[in-house]
Amino acid sequence: MRQGRGRPPADVLAVTVHGPAGALDLMVPSGVAVTDVAREYAAQAGLTTIPLLHTRTGAPMLATARLTELGVDTGDILVATAGVHRASPASSESRTGQAAKSGAGPIAVLWCAIAATVAVLAAGCAVSALQEDRDMIAGLLVVGCVLGLVPFGGYAVPRGLAAPVFLGAATFVWAWDPLPERLPLVAGVTAAAVAVGAALGRALAGRAEPQLRVVVIAGTLVFAVTGAVTMLGWSPRVAWSVLLVGALLGARFVPALAVDVPDQYLVDFERLAVTAWSARDRGPRRRVRSIVPIGAVADVADRGGRVVGAAAAMILVVAVVCAPALIWTATLPVDRIGARLEVGLVGAGLVLAGRSYRHPAARFLLRLAGLACWLSLAAYAAPRLSDAQLLSASLTAIGLGLVVVVVAMATGRGWRSAWWARRAEVAEALCGSAALASVLVASGVFRQVWEMTS
Repeated sequence: MRQGRGRPPADVLAVTVHGPAGALDLMVPSGVAVTDVAREYAAQAGLTTIPLLHTRTGAPMLATARLTELGVDTGDILVATAGVHRASPASSESRTGQAAKSGAGPIAVLWCAIAATVAVLAAGCAVSALQEDRDMIAGLLVVGCVLGLVPFGGYAVPRGLAAPVFLGAATFVWAWDPLPERLPLVAGVTAAAVAVGAALGRALAGRAEPQLRVVVIAGTLVFAVTGAVTMLGWSPRVAWSVLLVGALLGARFVPALAVDVPDQYLVDFERLAVTAWSARDRGPRRRVRSIVPIGAVADVADRGGRVVGAAAAMILVVAVVCAPALIWTATLPVDRIGARLEVGLVGAGLVLAGRSYRHPAARFLLRLAGLACWLSLAAYAAPRLSDAQLLSASLTAIGLGLVVVVVAMATGRGWRSAWWARRAEVAEALCGSAALASVLVASGVFRQVWEMTS
């Protein structure tokens, strides 16, 4: 390779590749990966395998490296040998080291999730203890948060994701008030503390984890809603109903916001020739359009998956807290009807929204959130039903379960899956629209207007 040139590298390189099928002259982008050059040579030469590339001195070229990183310039000669690209030991070791450094293994994530769950249970048990015991438990939770925010060690990432839960649990213990009118404020302060913990985790760790960003946004929104309701003197049902329907809307629109593609990777397909794999064009400001690296696509997909998973977890938390709170705070007959309708419709909407997710964890969390809404509704309605009504409801649930099993088997075998998908889309839209309309009834606005005009 010719290195040490004073001029900057060209945007398009003309290289010659010598291999089993002879020599080929290729015009390639300067930032393209070695494996893409080898793949293009195999395609033009009609080879069945992707060759390995070497310099003209015989030094092997790393498959994932860029031509500019290796010092390749226009006029250089590359040598292709028979074989397929395999990750070199150095690259495998580096990826293994990065995985170990990130500490995002399943065991570490499981233990940190268990620790966060224990923190929530401790906060729930502490509210019924004496004041001295409550202060001691809150202090221990704060210590756990501080230890989780330490940006060192092999498990810094999962610890940083669990640390905001400890701070939120400690704040919940300190701010707890059993009066129903003050519960929205308690929830808002707890959400603000979780957001602050996530912001501290991002600042101390020196990296912007997508999950922490989602936690900051969700906590801020919850605090804004509950704070506005408390300051305006509205009923707590307003906060619970708005947050619950907001969770449903979030499940609908989060996937569209999760995937953030950098501007330099947005290719103008109208200017890009179909047959020219290395084609690129200069815009009026000499902006270079090139092919998207495979690693960049993987990074965007991984970041989007983490954002969607964190958003689904926040939706689950909101559903678990707001659904029973809305049902139990709606005491008047008209408000009670609206609360039941909203909880049932939001649960159906969340269950249906999970079908469009390709992220397994997010799909499971959304369906679990929908089931939590339905369980809250069932726990409220079951003690108030007579024996005959309870038997009828049980038989209806069993019948619906059998229908769902038959539909799932038919869809899994490919029987009119597009038909079922369209019907599910229509059902999800209807549930969302009806849930939005029921907010007025569940929050008491409809009843107040009725009383004013009657």
